[in-house]
Amino acid sequence: MTGHVGRVALRVTDLDRTVAFYEDVIGLETLSRDGDRAVLGVDEPLLILQRSDRPARGPDETGLFHTAFRVPSRAALGDALARIEAAWRLDGASDHHVSEALYLRDPEDNGIEVYCDRPQTEWPTTDDGRVEMDTLPLALDPLRDAAAGDDRAPSGTTVGHVHLEVSDLDAARSFYADDLGLNVRASMSGALFLAFGDYHHHVGANVWNDRSTPPDGRGLAWVELVTNDADAIRSRIDTVTAREEGFEVVDPDGITIRVRRPASHPPSGR
Repeated sequence: MTGHVGRVALRVTDLDRTVAFYEDVIGLETLSRDGDRAVLGVDEPLLILQRSDRPARGPDETGLFHTAFRVPSRAALGDALARIEAAWRLDGASDHHVSEALYLRDPEDNGIEVYCDRPQTEWPTTDDGRVEMDTLPLALDPLRDAAAGDDRAPSGTTVGHVHLEVSDLDAARSFYADDLGLNVRASMSGALFLAFGDYHHHVGANVWNDRSTPPDGRGLAWVELVTNDADAIRSRIDTVTAREEGFEVVDPDGITIRVRRPASHPPSGR
């Protein structure tokens, strides 16, 4: 099964400030804006921001751990670091063996990762073919030296993966692996990583913060998965909601997942 993450939609309270952050710090472009909704991306839509009057996400609510924007080169990651250090706050930087990653939070406290993959031939693997990931310190000076000086994320930037906070890893494994058909690619204490094909992960899930109630506040509205096997997924799930572009389902923690086939033209922000 092949596929990737498409768009991520977030509910926010201050649309203007959040749009400016994703433009100036993450380097996305505003592709369209209509009233209380903004669509941002690179080449095609990646992020939907929707103004919302909902309360802030509660401390027990499941939902988003981070949206991970994958950039196509180490130079682009160096440029992202430069933008973050110039205009925002860097929360952390890690070497995961399969990738190098920067971590921060947006103005609405949504987690963000910006990362660059290492060549897949360099990814360490286990005897059963899974990937071995770790969280090691990432030296920032060599990354600063690699920067090219671009103030925008380059063509080829995508949402590489989403990492979710769930209440139960076994339930998450059953839904994302058995129902959606993703492969379990790695696991560690309190976390699970799943992917279409042999990527290191398109979906991460963790129970590190003991979230136990369904999402009801601001934050993650939905995540979109794009796959040629959308019809097969739909046949395995009892309850789906049809949409103009595919369908949506709700995972065991109340997180909305949209599924669609690849389109010849990029979808709208709806």
